[in-house]
Amino acid sequence: MAEDRITQTPHTTVIERRGSNAGLVVGLAILVVVCIAAYFLFAGKSSEVSKNNAISSAAKSVESTADKAGAAIDKNS
Repeated sequence: MAEDRITQTPHTTVIERRGSNAGLVVGLAILVVVCIAAYFLFAGKSSEVSKNNAISSAAKSVESTADKAGAAIDKNS
């Protein structure tokens, strides 16, 4: 009897993906811009708020002093 000889050759499947990374690059660029804008927005806002609070406090103090002076003048008249 003759023996049957079966030879199996391995098959390799290669899948190539081609595409650009433009979406990834654009997404990262947008993320960087948003982070920079947020930094300047919050950093500038806190100093602006501090300045506005100081001006408001000074204006209220001047108003109070002016009201007291006006009341004293009215009593003497």
